Amino acid sequence: MAHLTAFNISVDFPLYHSDSRSLKKTILGHASSRLGRDRRSRPVVQALRNISFSLRSGDRLGLIGSNGSGKTTLLRALSGIYQPTAGSLSMEGAVTCLLDPGQGMNLELTGRENIRLRAYHLGLFRPETELLEADVEDFSELGQFLDLPVRNYSSGMILRLAFAMATAFPPEILLMDEWILAGDANFMEKAKLRLEGMVRHADILVLASHSASIIAEWCNRLLWLEQGCIRADGPPMEILKEYLPAHAFQELKTGHADGGREGGEKSGQGIR
Repeated sequence: MAHLTAFNISVDFPLYHSDSRSLKKTILGHASSRLGRDRRSRPVVQALRNISFSLRSGDRLGLIGSNGSGKTTLLRALSGIYQPTAGSLSMEGAVTCLLDPGQGMNLELTGRENIRLRAYHLGLFRPETELLEADVEDFSELGQFLDLPVRNYSSGMILRLAFAMATAFPPEILLMDEWILAGDANFMEKAKLRLEGMVRHADILVLASHSASIIAEWCNRLLWLEQGCIRADGPPMEILKEYLPAHAFQELKTGHADGGREGGEKSGQGIR
């Protein structure tokens, strides 16, 4: 059974060229509360401080907070992209990350070669690789562009390829940043059903988003991050009541109630 536990996770980013007077002035003016020094007394920005939570199968954790609060940094620490400078992570279950459209891609390879590279990293055999390739080709609708180097793709085409590859298999632990919810309208209309299916069948979801409606619909717990620390942790509507302006929360509450009734009438159940 999948689980994910973070215990006192902290992430520091070193400040290079820290002797620059203008850099010091800028940082002290905007982020003085997050400046610190590491064990070698080098100046660092404290991106995350003492983040702790535990998730079990069925948990849907939303991350909210203003830009720079630490949401994406936390996702990257959970995914292994960033190494925590303090604390510990424990998890069991296959992790699928939807964090960066170009993550894990070689821009010099073709789209098709990147699909095969992904299959190799997943340890797939040839029949499974062929199924993956066919699925991504069909869903991404990139056609002949799959045989061109990815460096020639537009940002929207890269997103299509990344989304199709990342969502080809049902995940156990799904880490998702809100970039995946953006894109051209025609493609995202098609992608929404596939994404909702992933969310429904994932054992654990961790989602960072500025969209209160998506957070309220998909999550059963929220972490409100501020200045790299946890400001609040609890049920979505309770946290959103404190986080949102009063009129915005009232609109969300009304829409959430109407959406829940409509979803129940249509399907009999919502996102798990």
